[in-house]
Amino acid sequence: MMPARAAHSALPDPCAHCEARPLSVCNAIADADLGRLAAIAVVSDAPPGQCFIDEGEPARSFFNITAGTAKLFKLLPDGRRQITGFVRAGHFLGLAVSDTYAFSAEAIDPVRYCRFQRSKLRALLDDFPLMEKRLLEVAANELVAAQEQMLLLGRKTARERLASFLLLQSRQSVPCGHPLQRFTLPMTRSDIADYLGLTIETVSRTLTRLRSESLIDFASQSEVVIIDHAALEELAGGMTSIV
Repeated sequence: MMPARAAHSALPDPCAHCEARPLSVCNAIADADLGRLAAIAVVSDAPPGQCFIDEGEPARSFFNITAGTAKLFKLLPDGRRQITGFVRAGHFLGLAVSDTYAFSAEAIDPVRYCRFQRSKLRALLDDFPLMEKRLLEVAANELVAAQEQMLLLGRKTARERLASFLLLQSRQSVPCGHPLQRFTLPMTRSDIADYLGLTIETVSRTLTRLRSESLIDFASQSEVVIIDHAALEELAGGMTSIV
């Protein structure tokens, strides 16, 4: 069930001043038409630890993350958890064609999102083909991301997985240009381990080793600095003999 604790805001125009718009599919709609999109948007907040999408529940809505970070995960029958991704501002969720959600989404830090009823957004897309095209691009990117994670879990070493993960996070929320050299990792080491298919000990040990090799550094407990981007790229791509 959708959590009753989510706070809903009836803003007059949540789209006009949305900082996530340049990163989102919503930028396909001209300023003059934003009011129509805002009219069907329900703005909600999820505090850390709260699920706002529940796996297996009827997929009646789309979700556009406008602030914060959330983790996407699936639960195995024995209760184990596999994190399938981390999403930040600009990510659009719920595009799967199934009648139910194929994953759960839980806020890592305070998350704000816009929720759109599927029927209302689909009706709106008839008048905005450019936005529909952007949504198809998002769906295609999700398939590519799923294939990349299969490679990540199936063929890469622990060091290669961590290097790939850090490079991916450095590109998050960057619409174009160079990836960030300094960025935050709001997720826990346990979350990273569940995403990469590793133990917490292996994640911590490998991060420490990458730091000792001067590939990365930590500005704080949750802030990473990439020192040698080229070397990290080589490691992620399996182009180094160091194991």
